[in-house]
Amino acid sequence: MLPTENRLRRREDFAIAVRRGRRAGRPLLVVHLRSGETDPHAPGESAPPARAGFVVSKAVGGAVVRNQVKRRLRHLIRERLSELPPGSLVVVRALPGAGDADHAHLARDLDAALQRLLGGGTR
Repeated sequence: MLPTENRLRRREDFAIAVRRGRRAGRPLLVVHLRSGETDPHAPGESAPPARAGFVVSKAVGGAVVRNQVKRRLRHLIRERLSELPPGSLVVVRALPGAGDADHAHLARDLDAALQRLLGGGTR
């Protein structure tokens, strides 16, 4: 489970990450990253945490498969939050093949996409 402060919930935040962020596509997923902007919703002057959201459509599979993919992606991104710049917005969109993929394949694709977006700064 992602901590509350690390979750993307607002439609506007998803839209900002997808429309104004950089994108890296892989066979199982597409990652959108809007890095290091200050969060207009966060009170105070401390650096806001990186936040992540997920898009898993019906093309991935039925409800059970979609929820399984979301749980796997949440687990994977939680381990990688410390590598993201503060204030980053990340949207991970699962592609249809993600429903049949195992945890290791999802992890490889996520790592490759984040590495491309961060310029080699991740695993």
